Amino acid sequence: MIPRSFIQDLLNRLDIVDVIERYVPLKKAGGNYVACCPFHNEKSPSFTVSQAKQFYHCFGCGVHGTAISFVMEHLGLGFVEAVEELARSVGMEVPQERANETFQRVAPDLYEVMQVATRYYREQLKLSKRAIEYLKGRGLSGEIAAKYAIGYAPDGWQNLSAAFSDYHGAALVETGLVISGEGGKRYDRFRDRIMFPIINVRNQVIGFGGRVLDKGEPKYLNSPETPLFEKGHELYGLFQAQKAIRAGQRVLVVEGYMDVVALAQHGIDYAVATLGTATTPHHMQKLLRIAGQIVFCFDGDKAGQKAAWRALENALPNLQDGKLISFLFLPVEHDPDSYVREFGKAAFERELNQSTPLSEYLLREISKDLDMKSQEGKNQLLHRARPLLSAVASPVASLLLRKEVAALAGISQAELEALFEIKPVAHAPRPALKKAMRTPFPVQRLLLQCLIAKPELGKMMPADWQSDGADGEAIAAVLSALRETDFAMSSPALMQMFEGTMHARALSQAETEMLDWGDSFDVEAEFSGLVSRIDEVQRREKFLALQGKSAQGGLSCLSPEEREQYLRLLQR
Repeated sequence: MIPRSFIQDLLNRLDIVDVIERYVPLKKAGGNYVACCPFHNEKSPSFTVSQAKQFYHCFGCGVHGTAISFVMEHLGLGFVEAVEELARSVGMEVPQERANETFQRVAPDLYEVMQVATRYYREQLKLSKRAIEYLKGRGLSGEIAAKYAIGYAPDGWQNLSAAFSDYHGAALVETGLVISGEGGKRYDRFRDRIMFPIINVRNQVIGFGGRVLDKGEPKYLNSPETPLFEKGHELYGLFQAQKAIRAGQRVLVVEGYMDVVALAQHGIDYAVATLGTATTPHHMQKLLRIAGQIVFCFDGDKAGQKAAWRALENALPNLQDGKLISFLFLPVEHDPDSYVREFGKAAFERELNQSTPLSEYLLREISKDLDMKSQEGKNQLLHRARPLLSAVASPVASLLLRKEVAALAGISQAELEALFEIKPVAHAPRPALKKAMRTPFPVQRLLLQCLIAKPELGKMMPADWQSDGADGEAIAAVLSALRETDFAMSSPALMQMFEGTMHARALSQAETEMLDWGDSFDVEAEFSGLVSRIDEVQRREKFLALQGKSAQGGLSCLSPEEREQYLRLLQR
């Protein structure tokens, strides 16, 4: 856990314009900066960066956030990784709050070790006619081999000693390049294999995949888990593919390294591969941050079918409304590599465009081999569907899947939800707060904007202020968060705190409208006026309540305190 205070200090030191300009060229436009959005295709710039308010917003696709969220979205990093990346850029050390757990930080020299190994393997490829002929036989050009930094590990036990003077040092074992056997004997992990460097989104080599040239087992050999490399977190080819993925808003997930490079050779440059493991929730989260559609393409055999189902199970908890997930199953005799080499790009992409949507695949699989006309078949269908539907968090996807499963089983959605003991997706509207002091949209929205611009103004809010609606609920949540820090939170830190929460949309909409504020907009004066209006409404409502009470029974029915308050309000 990274302390909240550190996040605030980091955002205070960063200038969002400097951060974004590392990746996207910005142009000055009035008080803001603009560019063509890096998250979708457009010809006219609609991506706006406010230096004064330290946020970005695209009026085309709606992306919005702070410097941290930009790095997360643009590089496909998790929150902690993005914070570490930004902290490194301003020379800050990220503190960690972890109970009963030792945090191991990766030494920078381990990345250098991997880079040296990559250069060595690439040089060895140039010297191996056999390895070059193998790659040519698979249809790969020198350009693609260079793009993916493909190399060759020669046959032999200690070839890396030629690249590393300290062959017996700890770094080579720690990175998985060398195996330490019995009696301290050491030998290279990768021997006589085509080498595929695994590169993270920061363009650092973190591991390798090695493929045999001829027959041999295992066919693919991956680096072990190391301080640099976690198989369940990384995807082969993502660094090379991320620009194409963002441009087309589609990513293709395949099983092998050769599938990725063969597809790239034929112009399909938005493919990535899992690293000898099933698709994980980390993979899903990483890909959904940068693409609108994920297509899983696995071999048509039993292993491919199993891998596809595992991908579906891990996709369900991570489904996002508006994002598409589908599955492409090739003929049994083909994998993506062989299919694209035999039929070409156009044929492969036709198949891709006809991939099976997740919902259709799910319903097809859970109803497979069942007699849906019998009660027993419907019973079995519901038994299979229950854990899958319970895993879906996306409101729209959950609602639609429940409706389809219920219809297939011949019951209502309400009956299905009661049977599965899951909460209905659509909730009845909450009753209005009877004692809430209601404020119309302009006041609520302006209040929220003033609190975003200057969070310290929250101290002036009336203690008994209440309101419903999205803006009102967001204001209440913001005030609650600010009270915890004694109103000492910066605007970017406040917005970052609410990223991914139920109030994020209301806050981002309010902040976006702030782009229209001119330089002469006086936030404190505006807020003071709004609070005065709130006080006036509150006094009027109290006066009317006391007036109504006295009209029924006269002043004598009021308590001494109420009578004094009523007369004071009447005089006012």
